[in-house]
Amino acid sequence: MDTIYSSVFARFYDLIYSKVRSDVDTAFFLKKMKEARGAVLEVGVGTGRFFLEALKEGTNVYGIDISPAMLEILKNRINKKNYYRVSQQDIRNFDIGFPLCLVVAPFRVFMHLIETADQLIALNHIYDHLVDGGRFIFDLYIPDPGLLASGMNEVMDFEGEYEPGNVVRRFVTSHSDLVTQVNHLSMRFDWNEGEKTFSETWNSQLRFFFRFELEYLLQKSKFKTYSIFGDYQENPLSGDSRDFVVVCRK
Repeated sequence: MDTIYSSVFARFYDLIYSKVRSDVDTAFFLKKMKEARGAVLEVGVGTGRFFLEALKEGTNVYGIDISPAMLEILKNRINKKNYYRVSQQDIRNFDIGFPLCLVVAPFRVFMHLIETADQLIALNHIYDHLVDGGRFIFDLYIPDPGLLASGMNEVMDFEGEYEPGNVVRRFVTSHSDLVTQVNHLSMRFDWNEGEKTFSETWNSQLRFFFRFELEYLLQKSKFKTYSIFGDYQENPLSGDSRDFVVVCRK
């Protein structure tokens, strides 16, 4: 899992995703975090979209991320007395120091694990750190066959001011390998600072899953009890589902 967000990606992350990512998952994950009766860990905590609200509501929440640039932004948003709650760690080998009631990995974090071996390591590592009855909740997108076949080439999915007079634009290119089930993703950020213009490209990979493959993966893990829903309202999977919402219980 080597997807580390650059300082430029982190700089514009909140601005861009407040527009291109709806709040479709917000109520779901925050509800689960607030209902937890014990310590909660958010994997891929980023700049704190869920973490900050959960902490504000009194949740005993912790966060890990492998991207220092994202964690730096998050730390600038919390009191120093809460710095101990966030750390640079990996989903495959994190150590919080005590059992967890709930672990969440929102917004496709699990898809950054490309190899099956790493996926199983992560699942089993989380299982080992949960209390009996504890849960691991994560989400994945359901592949769109048309988009897998056609891909995207230099599509501008965001344009907006990040401060008065200065604009950032993001261009997305992606293509998928149907054999390895990996989506190769490239994002180019173009922005100006007054008269000066800048550009940076960030590359990543996402491993996409199909339903029965996902079920088989979970069955191979230590988790023997799980549910896979088709949306964030926990409705059953259907032909209209766009997300796998996975709830595993120890």
